[in-house]
Amino acid sequence: MTELKNTEASVEADEESRVQDRPGSLGPGATVWEHLAQVSPRIKNNPNTYEAQQLNRASLDQCVKCTICETQCPVAKATPLFSGPKFVGPQAERFRNGESVDHTLDYCSSCGICTLTCPQGVRIAELNSMARAVMKQGHMPLRDRIITQTELEGKLLTPFAPVANWALKQKPIRVAVEKVVGVHRNAPMPVAQSQSVQGWLKKRKGPAARRPGQPDRGPVVFFTGCAGSYFEVETSKKTIEVLEHLGFEVLVPKQGCCGLAEQSNGLFNGARAHVRKLCAQLNAAGKDLTIISSSGSCAGMIKHEAHEIMGVDDPEVMSVGTRMRETSEFLLEMYDEGQLPTDFVRIDMKLPYHAPCQVKSQGMGMPAIRLMELVPGIEVVESGENCCGIAGTYGLKKEKYDVAQEVGKNLFRKVKETNDKLAVCDTETCRWQIRNSTGVPTVHPIHVIHAAYGLSSIHSPQV
Repeated sequence: MTELKNTEASVEADEESRVQDRPGSLGPGATVWEHLAQVSPRIKNNPNTYEAQQLNRASLDQCVKCTICETQCPVAKATPLFSGPKFVGPQAERFRNGESVDHTLDYCSSCGICTLTCPQGVRIAELNSMARAVMKQGHMPLRDRIITQTELEGKLLTPFAPVANWALKQKPIRVAVEKVVGVHRNAPMPVAQSQSVQGWLKKRKGPAARRPGQPDRGPVVFFTGCAGSYFEVETSKKTIEVLEHLGFEVLVPKQGCCGLAEQSNGLFNGARAHVRKLCAQLNAAGKDLTIISSSGSCAGMIKHEAHEIMGVDDPEVMSVGTRMRETSEFLLEMYDEGQLPTDFVRIDMKLPYHAPCQVKSQGMGMPAIRLMELVPGIEVVESGENCCGIAGTYGLKKEKYDVAQEVGKNLFRKVKETNDKLAVCDTETCRWQIRNSTGVPTVHPIHVIHAAYGLSSIHSPQV
């Protein structure tokens, strides 16, 4: 375990004074769920929503204290500052009242590995995410409010992309940001682009060339996600071009943030508003159309977190969630149905691949591996590691940066040892983390498929 820096203050927080000073205490015996209902009346007033959250709590009685979640938790392995998913989750939840939450819970990264590996089906990660929201009510750090506004950051940085990127590489500026805001000086930063996806769509001359003889497959909706709109524009462009090459009409409606960063930081009210608005926008493009996204984490927010963690029981959110497919998931479904052309060009490369926590938690397996292995010459080396450490905004925070690096160290070593100057990962912040910690360019699997169809070269990828 590493010696972690800047952590004493958060570990030694005076929980008792916070509880006494916080308004709206429900007193002894009130559960976390009742406290959430008080904070957000919509939960209490909607029986279906409240039931969804109560079902998560009911699962804790299935815990048999086997400690499998403890052995698999990447954070518990990396630092003694986290009591572990079993202790702060099902074990502690049995005795919690509405205010008394173990503050080591803040070191949970919400990677979801505990829920994924629990043989009893206990919703450990969901329990912990909801308890964290209670813990942070009334004392949310300004830093956590700032770093969750991904869409706003993209809109502000895009017009000044060259200057913004230069500034974020200057050590004095990063040191100042760490001291004032609380974002670690060495944490990965997104690369601002001079043109958003929406800007590119307005200026392009037309759709990508369709495969010779390819019939029209009809329309699909593309959900970019904030990072895909402003920071990983090339990934969004390549996804659109591959879909068009395969005969789809790609609809890209006006769309905003899904609220994932807010949800993972306990800002449930803002996250609920964002995900509802987004799903209304996506539904406006066609309520029976498949929705495809190259942002696996944002897709997971709509499929899973919105309902299971935040209790959103909105018909439009449910509709979008059931029609949402991550890009690799969608293309592999096409292949399994005999609909995906596989006349790929040969690409002789060894590609280290890391499956992000968010993709694994959706129960889709690792479709990117099967998809890339359809390309002649591609050798995929699966990382075998649970987590890269970044967990969205977790690894950006100065008090958690060293934890995140410890969590990801084996992954970083494997990527360095096995790459042919390129690595592959499905989600944006995980790619930034791997690239920042290894120096190896890291791309979405769609870059490989785009090149395999002869639409670009994989040897000089752009992000």
